[in-house]
Amino acid sequence: MNKKRCDHCHLEYEASLLIEDAHFNPPKFFCCKGCQGIYHLLQDEGLDNFYEKMGENTLEPPKTHLEESARFDLDGFVSKYVKQTKEGLSEISLIIEGIHCSACVWLNEKVLSKQAGVVEVSINYSNHKAKIVWDDSIIKLSRIIETIRSIGYNAYPYDPKGGEERANAQRREYYSKLLVGVFATMNVMWIAIAQYAGYFTGMQSNIKNILNFAEFVLATPTLFYTGSVYFKGAYYGLKNRYITMDFLVATGATLTYIFSLYAMFSKNAEVYFDSVTMIVTFVFAGKYLEVLSKKKAVDILDAYGSSLPTEVVVIKGEEKILERVESVAIGDVIEVKAGDKIVIDGIITQGEGSFDLSHLSGESEPVLLGKGDKLLSGSLCLDSLIRYEARTTFSSSMLTRLVALLEDALSKKPHIEKFANQLSGYFSSTILFLALCTWVFWYVQEGSFEKALIVAISVIVIACPCALSLATPVATLVGLGLAAKRGILFKEAGFLESMAKCDTLILDKTGTITKGKPDVVEMKAFKPVDFSLMYALANASNHPISQGVVRFIKESGESLHVKTLQQVKSLEAKGLSAMCEGHLLMGGNAKMMQEAGIEIVLEERFETLSHYFFAIDGVLVAIFGLKDGVKEGAKASIDALKALGLDVIMLSGDHESVTQAIAKEVEISQFKAGLLPDEKASYIDVLRKKGKRVVMAGDGINDTLALSQSEIAIAMGSGADIAVEVSDIILTNDSMKSLHDAFVIARMSLKVIKENLAFSLLYNVVTIPLAMSGHVIPLFAALSMSLSSLVVVGNSMRIKNVLKRL
Repeated sequence: MNKKRCDHCHLEYEASLLIEDAHFNPPKFFCCKGCQGIYHLLQDEGLDNFYEKMGENTLEPPKTHLEESARFDLDGFVSKYVKQTKEGLSEISLIIEGIHCSACVWLNEKVLSKQAGVVEVSINYSNHKAKIVWDDSIIKLSRIIETIRSIGYNAYPYDPKGGEERANAQRREYYSKLLVGVFATMNVMWIAIAQYAGYFTGMQSNIKNILNFAEFVLATPTLFYTGSVYFKGAYYGLKNRYITMDFLVATGATLTYIFSLYAMFSKNAEVYFDSVTMIVTFVFAGKYLEVLSKKKAVDILDAYGSSLPTEVVVIKGEEKILERVESVAIGDVIEVKAGDKIVIDGIITQGEGSFDLSHLSGESEPVLLGKGDKLLSGSLCLDSLIRYEARTTFSSSMLTRLVALLEDALSKKPHIEKFANQLSGYFSSTILFLALCTWVFWYVQEGSFEKALIVAISVIVIACPCALSLATPVATLVGLGLAAKRGILFKEAGFLESMAKCDTLILDKTGTITKGKPDVVEMKAFKPVDFSLMYALANASNHPISQGVVRFIKESGESLHVKTLQQVKSLEAKGLSAMCEGHLLMGGNAKMMQEAGIEIVLEERFETLSHYFFAIDGVLVAIFGLKDGVKEGAKASIDALKALGLDVIMLSGDHESVTQAIAKEVEISQFKAGLLPDEKASYIDVLRKKGKRVVMAGDGINDTLALSQSEIAIAMGSGADIAVEVSDIILTNDSMKSLHDAFVIARMSLKVIKENLAFSLLYNVVTIPLAMSGHVIPLFAALSMSLSSLVVVGNSMRIKNVLKRL
């Protein structure tokens, strides 16, 4: 019978069953396509020296054959999970299974980044979500999945429901492993008490041998079952030439176990099986609690995208048709009933009802919406039956955009987190070197191999960089989760850090400080007014002043006729002009009229109001005076922002008297009026050149330039799409209180991150010398290391209570 070994896994098979690969000279033989694929990958990556290190050991062939990954390239899968970027690249969010430390993140990012065609890889340690951008013409998604599997991990497309199932499965697995560890530890402690009592009072050797063997029986499953996660992490880290936190735990526990085996059989030294059991159990308990804490924080974020209906009822003629949300087009009429969640933005055309907007605004109070009101995806219909007209597609709806923003925020790391990850990578190698030096010193000093080994193991175990690795991501995740719950969406996690360092806040007046819905309180007509012409021109603009005039005309009861506008021109920050029925229509502010040579004279009653002038063929026909009320709680929020040490400045395109009146009402001493968009941007640019770190909050198209010039741009969620697009943070509930909350959360998050890093570094500065000097046994080293990780996680959870103290 002719048998031959597979050139990857080294297992023996019938030669006739093996796959011959003639790409190599001499040819290589493989038991399956999986082994063949991994062999090629290691060759391509220059990691073929792996087989030299492997020696005569054997591997398990891959459980999942690489052909199965082809499903990731199917059209159905791509249409559901893969997005196209503006640059024409492909993007997907994956859950990487098997990540349990920052080194795992580093390993996956490094190996994937080396693949030709992969443009961006960013993996979030807290929720194991990977954002991958690639060029589909160079590399297929299936190849990316194969690469992830080849280094010992697995990948699934991200979706909240599937993620929940996998998280629950991981919790159950961790829980069963923890139970084994706890059971063994509780029993080994009783045996250890008997051992120590016998050490001082004397014990027969046969009794001692029985107790040693009992400890061995308890320590073995703890090390190899409960501690299996550390061996796996250490193996893949070493395979890719990286010293991980798992390697430190596995090394410390294994060395203690091997020495204890030697002591048990030689009877020349004391056994430390109790330390093995406790090291693994205490460290694993810390990891289990860490998993629970991270999942709880992630749940807040996943709630945005979970439980969305996949189909809606579309009205076509007299028929009601159930259609997939992806198939709904702009203009389709959708019907929703009590208990339905809105998944596509639109305008209500029939009926009225109460809606829960808590997912969008953070406010639990229901809102009554009726015909003509805007309906945003993410709202929940609480009562009645309504119909509304879709104004967006599913992919461009508010909720879809918010979910995408949250995913991007989690996938992008703050600068301080990147620094911590780099530090923990070098840290592990340094600790191994210090442990080796410690062993040499104690062996030379005491001449005792046992003493030197136990002290060295204590150094390895006590210095695990878990706390350092957790210092930033857990605090960042809790901060993002709390902000999302309050209707504050950070587009990147790094903006938490940037915002916390800012010292100047620029506020736009209309829509930010004021309600953004000015109402006509005065009107003067100089000639007979054709309200249909005026309505058509004003309705062509989304500016709050124009929309205020539109509401006034509609409520006036005048008979309106449809007018078709031609040659519509928008004059930046001034108004609109258009041709209609052979007449030149102009509607806008005083600057527009003056530039057109139209003389205007304002009566005293109009001086403190915002103005809208309407002219036909160069002749002023009417003037409207509008007043915009200050948002509820705006003054209190501005006072609170000042109390944080911020310089608050108001910029407005409105005229001086109106701007001054609003500034006086909310007690802002610094303000600028009559500014064009480019003048607002220049003002911010001057502040930044003076060394100020500027946050700008606005909501309109005219704020876009200023927003792009600021360090952090904040858009009100009801604002213009382009303002939302260029912003870094979105306030979905348009509240000034949310602006204050955003600063508080950002500053608290950065403060906690710095506390965590300081604690982690201080902990190591204090404990490592203690361990090297022989004052800490492995048992207490494991306990203190686990406690350090829990202190970091517990400290991060304080962020959740920061707004309760206000």
